[in-house]
Amino acid sequence: MRVDVVTLFPELFDTFSKTSFVGRAVTGGQLELRFKSPRDFGLGKHKSVDDTPYGGGSGMVMRVDVMVACMEALDAEAEAAGQPRGHRVLLTPQGTPFAQPSAARFATMPAIMLICGRYEGFDERIRHFVDRELSLGDFVMTGGEIAAMAVIEAAVRLIPGVLGNENSTREESHGEEGLLEYPQYTRPADFRGQTVPEVLSSGNHANIDAWRKAQAVERTATRRPDLVKKAER
Repeated sequence: MRVDVVTLFPELFDTFSKTSFVGRAVTGGQLELRFKSPRDFGLGKHKSVDDTPYGGGSGMVMRVDVMVACMEALDAEAEAAGQPRGHRVLLTPQGTPFAQPSAARFATMPAIMLICGRYEGFDERIRHFVDRELSLGDFVMTGGEIAAMAVIEAAVRLIPGVLGNENSTREESHGEEGLLEYPQYTRPADFRGQTVPEVLSSGNHANIDAWRKAQAVERTATRRPDLVKKAER
């Protein structure tokens, strides 16, 4: 899987790309990360990438010509290397909420491009040059870099062989059944009066599976009833 990132601050990804399973995926060849800054295509001696909004208003707006030039340069490099063009994803608070099914879909794609904004936002015309728009949620950040890291981590961990144990991704929250994960315990068996449920020490795997299933349903119904309604559709 290749991930292209359009960002004014590629240095923000230095530690991220070398740490934990993301770093292992890069080293192991399951993940290729490429970064390109719109600043390389900026205008004038200051390499400007933004400008004041038409009609007035506060803040600065990312220029469509600069952003598209950056995206197309990444595509040209991929084509020259005999690689596929990246599926273009605009990271914006106005996009579709990012969820596990999107992460699973990205994990099957040969290449995606994550486009990070800054300042007041994008020139509206940029939306005509992307394949989809994604949001981390109903809040606003200064830039899209943290969102890009979240998308990368959520998708890469689903690539076979990256985590080592593929079953771990099936049983966690927002997995195949759409439920929150059941409670997990480890040693000590008793901590300040709080004990581990006896069924988990029984050795009866059928009972353990039934308990975990019931706990997952109960926890989801209590904490995220919207997920239960979605699973029942």
